[in-house]
Amino acid sequence: MVSQTAAPPATAGADPNALAPVHAPGELAALAARHHLGVSGARPSLPAYVRRLWGRRHFITAFATAKLTAQYSGAKLGQIWQIMTPLLNATVYYFIFGVLMNTQHGVDDFVPFLVTGVFIWTFTSNAITAGTRAISGNLGLVRALHFPRASLPIALGLQQLQQLLFSLATLVLILFAFGEFPRPSWLLAIPALLCQSMFSIGVSMVVARLAARTPDIAQLMPFILRTWMYASGVMWSLDSLASNDKVPHAVTVLLDLNPAAVYIDLMRFALIESFTADRLPPHVWAIAAGWALLCGVGGFVFFWQAEERYGRG
Repeated sequence: MVSQTAAPPATAGADPNALAPVHAPGELAALAARHHLGVSGARPSLPAYVRRLWGRRHFITAFATAKLTAQYSGAKLGQIWQIMTPLLNATVYYFIFGVLMNTQHGVDDFVPFLVTGVFIWTFTSNAITAGTRAISGNLGLVRALHFPRASLPIALGLQQLQQLLFSLATLVLILFAFGEFPRPSWLLAIPALLCQSMFSIGVSMVVARLAARTPDIAQLMPFILRTWMYASGVMWSLDSLASNDKVPHAVTVLLDLNPAAVYIDLMRFALIESFTADRLPPHVWAIAAGWALLCGVGGFVFFWQAEERYGRG
């Protein structure tokens, strides 16, 4: 009969680290490099990040559509609120600014002018507001799965773009009711929307990074957006300031460079016949494209630089 020798029992109170192997400095790093291992959650290079983001394009579109569908799922009217909300906003603004404050004086086709401004501004405003919740509102997803975090603000921006397309369908009906019908200039709305989308999503990614680190920005953003709206000519014409000698020239220049006002004007010039093309300053398209590139590309790079810090508390 062969006897088996039992292993000696562990000494009570022994240090568990005493049996751990000791590695020379740099040995573990060399071992990881030899087996092509990297730091989990490390920020990839910018080209690799773009490729990974492109690989998640189906997730981005599906996430945006799902968020849009669920937005009014608890309301009895459901998706009708996607059209009713901007229309009700335009109605309130018409009563306050068009009737009580009489800002429609001197503005041709004031109702199409107002509705276009409200719809276009709402897209930018909602995209930026959604950016403040892109990370903090999806912490469970961020911490559970590994994916390019830029997918979230981009998806939320696409959600607002889909919302805008519903609003534009309503805008077309309003234009028909006021005698505005399709003409070649309507095609200019496409590049204008592309520039605005790139700008809005870029700014959304900037505030997404800032709000992920400082959540109080989400509380401050409504006040910033409200002030920005009043300075963007949504409910009144900025041309009235250009003829006012009491307004400093620097203020009028800043208003002309205001990206929200630029995109609103481009859509008005494209869709409303009274805002003819000869009234559109030739530099407006350059300003629109410049803001789109600056904020779109710059916002994306700014967001990417903090990729490894999102969701870590």
